[in-house]
Amino acid sequence: MTREELRAHVLAALGGIAPEADLAGLRGSVALRDQLDLDSMDFLNFLVAVHQRTGVEIPEADYGKLATLDQLVAYLARKTGTP
Repeated sequence: MTREELRAHVLAALGGIAPEADLAGLRGSVALRDQLDLDSMDFLNFLVAVHQRTGVEIPEADYGKLATLDQLVAYLARKTGTP
């Protein structure tokens, strides 16, 4: 999977959690919860959806490392061996 495909999976998962959000306007370096006003349950559901779309297990201990879109895509790339 390429980084672009990983990003597309992340954005699709976000669209399922926050369908009214302007996903094209997301800034990669700003916390997703702040940009989209996600509560903790929304964020958890989002990470579950990312797992379902990518097959990448995301342990709870890593949640704090995945605040931004850029961090999440980089994390998924590392876990899938994507350059």
